[in-house]
Amino acid sequence: MYCRSWYRKRIPNDKWLMHTSFINQAARLIDNADSLLITAGAGMGVDSGLPDFRGNDGFWKAYPSLATSGIDFKSIANPRAFLKNPKQAWGFYGHRLALYRKTIPHEGFGILQSIASKMPHGAFVVTSNVDGQFQKAGFSDDAIFEIHGSLHSLQCIRPCQHRIWSANGIEPVLDEVHCEWVIDVELLWVYDTHARFIPWAQDLFCKG
Repeated sequence: MYCRSWYRKRIPNDKWLMHTSFINQAARLIDNADSLLITAGAGMGVDSGLPDFRGNDGFWKAYPSLATSGIDFKSIANPRAFLKNPKQAWGFYGHRLALYRKTIPHEGFGILQSIASKMPHGAFVVTSNVDGQFQKAGFSDDAIFEIHGSLHSLQCIRPCQHRIWSANGIEPVLDEVHCEWVIDVELLWVYDTHARFIPWAQDLFCKG
């Protein structure tokens, strides 16, 4: 209702009638569909209270300590940050992981599930988000494709094995005794010069 009233105030009457027609057409298409494809980006998490990091102002507002050091998102959100300053990189990703773990998905997730539950083939999610909110909201792992990976999985930056493991129960610390490299979150680094999937580790401690 809020979104509808917000748009209504900003769209002229003649345009509003056309706008409403499109909404009704979309509703009819959904009613007749046998499955629901959900594509979601940062905006889906913002309504749950998560920062979107759009531009340095938004990023530094969420992480003022990095603003003080003049470190932007591209500098901290890449694997080189773990090699250059592991404690700082883990501070950033550890905070995000803790934030994502405690965040409750907003009611929009439930609305999408309700719509999909009436369809023969349910829903499939394609998302650029790494927060795991769709899983927490009850969507099946098998029905979610996370384009940029997830902060809830770990990998080895060396790499020592082609596997990932769950971050459940793991606090983000550097294990200098067992691994001279760095345990890294499982992500596709968008800002890496050679952006690619980094092979994953099999075990919690790297011994190879």
